[in-house]
Amino acid sequence: MARMHSRKKGKSGSKRPAKLEILPWYPHTSEEVEAKVIELAKKGESMSSIGLQLRDGFGTPLVKIITGKTISTILKENDLSPKLPEDITFLSRQAVKVRRHLEENKKDLEAKKGLGRVEAKIRRLVKYYRKKGVLEPDFKYDPEKIKIFLR
Repeated sequence: MARMHSRKKGKSGSKRPAKLEILPWYPHTSEEVEAKVIELAKKGESMSSIGLQLRDGFGTPLVKIITGKTISTILKENDLSPKLPEDITFLSRQAVKVRRHLEENKKDLEAKKGLGRVEAKIRRLVKYYRKKGVLEPDFKYDPEKIKIFLR
């Protein structure tokens, strides 16, 4: 699928495991994997970085195969889930950086256009998450208030 604003094709990503079952050579139990997820979440890691660290350092193909639960479910059960969804958080950090850049460089029109694109993505995601019930129905993206959530 093509990218939204750049007319380019998307980059290929890593592939999911071919068999969605616990392989006989996998040494860890589901309790160990859950403990590792909780430990990484308490260190302040995001859900995607937890998955990457488990895949690369711990050898876990998929957390859901081993534990029967996703990383987000494990975090919700232990009250460690983030206030905002991960994609909105990362896009908001990017918007804050671009706003800071525009305060110093007022004539940078490319950055201004980029800020509009990032904030359009954020608003579309907020609309989607409100419809799905992940965010409160009265949640509204405000660049000044979003800095509070990012800390």
